[in-house]
Amino acid sequence: MKHTRLAAVCLFPLLSLGACGYSTGDRALSGAGIGAGVGAVGGLIVGHPLEGALIGGAVGAGTGALTSPHQVNLGRPIWR
Repeated sequence: MKHTRLAAVCLFPLLSLGACGYSTGDRALSGAGIGAGVGAVGGLIVGHPLEGALIGGAVGAGTGALTSPHQVNLGRPIWR
């Protein structure tokens, strides 16, 4: 239970940056961040947070790169 709380506290800032951008690169980067965060939490539940983060990040980056701003758009990325 302690690991789950720690993961949630550490991943919240990362997840708040996600799903932003109009360019393919921005969307892939934010998708990777969201995917890595969700994958790490899911992996933590089964005892493999690093593997979950890697898989989630790859899937998130692919999804972000393959979607357009018209399909999913949460605004301008915080790093711009």
